[in-house]
Amino acid sequence: MKSWMGKMKAIMLFGFLSLLLAGCGKENLTALDPKGYGAEKSLDIILLTTGIMVGVFLVVIIIYTIVLARFRRKKGDNHIPEQVEGSKKLETIWTVIPIILVLIMGIPTVVYTFDLADTSEASSTLNINVTGHQYWWNFEYEDHNVVTSQDLYIPVGEKVYVNMLSSDVIHSFWVPTITGKMDVNPENVNTMYIEAYEEGVYWGKCAELCGPSHSLMDFKVIVVSPEEFEQWITDMQNVDPEEVPTDAVAQEGQELFQSNCMSCHAIGDASSAGPNLTNFGNRVHFVGYLEPTKENLVEWIMDPESLKPGNKMTGMYEVTEEEAEKIAEYLMQLKSTDVTPESAGGLID
Repeated sequence: MKSWMGKMKAIMLFGFLSLLLAGCGKENLTALDPKGYGAEKSLDIILLTTGIMVGVFLVVIIIYTIVLARFRRKKGDNHIPEQVEGSKKLETIWTVIPIILVLIMGIPTVVYTFDLADTSEASSTLNINVTGHQYWWNFEYEDHNVVTSQDLYIPVGEKVYVNMLSSDVIHSFWVPTITGKMDVNPENVNTMYIEAYEEGVYWGKCAELCGPSHSLMDFKVIVVSPEEFEQWITDMQNVDPEEVPTDAVAQEGQELFQSNCMSCHAIGDASSAGPNLTNFGNRVHFVGYLEPTKENLVEWIMDPESLKPGNKMTGMYEVTEEEAEKIAEYLMQLKSTDVTPESAGGLID
């Protein structure tokens, strides 16, 4: 008896903690507080399916309780209840009802899926080519000659089409607060549109296991006003990758960067094997999750494997800590525009 009571207490405690922890999270990383069209439709499906499942559960529990209380075998009663095996009426009821419930859940899901994949307006709006890499994201703005990595700037209230392709394994593009997820494949381009209702900084995730640093493959979507977005595009188009910093330490850092890092990284609209570092100094995070401080950047340059296992920077260069500090100083000064995450209302931590 005591053993049974102990198990029940453990189950109740586990259930309570599960409900409590389920309420923890970030305002800009949740599908339950939608700030975009795709996320809003996803929440509609979540509420619909949850409501149906809870309803089915309650009906089953009520019927089970009634049957258990009313038809339990009584002492001395050897009466055999009426057998209903083969009843066409009952068979029809418990076949038709699940079919109806599946249709109620399935039809809106199919409609929303095709809606978000509709490309009929793609030619008249902003298109961004998204490439997933282990373990970072690259964004190329079609017809604008702008390339960025990790921070995706988009205008509020406008449809933005993202054309997604992977350079290696399968990834999955997901910004929970703005839109649903879609696979990013190496063989074919998948397209959907995102539309944000409010300015802000929203967290994006890779939602497909893609290697040892899958959980660190984060990116940010910075939603700004249409006017600020146009200014951001103009500023990014006018970036001069050869511009020399005024600070002497940063100048040395630029030289070291060009000799050690330019084989994989680029500044400006050039393509590169590694993340594009244009506007690096205005990034929300780097490496997907690290705070943009000089100390963190030096640690990353010196030992990238310890911070993001399996990344392709590991073992590709050799620099001293002093050289790493100079490179970090140069990168921290790469601020190409006044349109920053703070313009969108800042980062919600």
